[in-house]
Amino acid sequence: MRAADPDRPVPWMVGTIKPATLATTRLAEHWAHGLDIAGPLGADFPDTARLRHIAWLAHRTLPYALSLAGEQAAPVRCELTAPDGAAVWRFGPPDAESAITGTAGEFCRVAAQRLDPARSGLRASGPHGATALRLVRTYAA
Repeated sequence: MRAADPDRPVPWMVGTIKPATLATTRLAEHWAHGLDIAGPLGADFPDTARLRHIAWLAHRTLPYALSLAGEQAAPVRCELTAPDGAAVWRFGPPDAESAITGTAGEFCRVAAQRLDPARSGLRASGPHGATALRLVRTYAA
């Protein structure tokens, strides 16, 4: 990855993506499968600041997720409480009518399809918030 031109998209799954995004998709997949392993074993798998990368990916790919479902892309703001409980991670236009708010850990779990949005503490508002929350994802297919 370090040797790759950061501005030159590379082929991946359903199109092309930049190397940093490719690396982030692999991080998201590793994290999600870590949840799959830790859960049944009862092993501790604490959320860390590294979830910021996965939250960014989930927000960044919202237009793709919406298009797969036949929905129109719409601006959605995410305001997510970081794992430290103090910082707030913001993605999207600050003046977007639609928003998703809550903890970063729950947002990332919903996006990785490891938590049902209805069972999370996430809140969706505005004309497109609930649809975005239902469709958010961190994977291509």
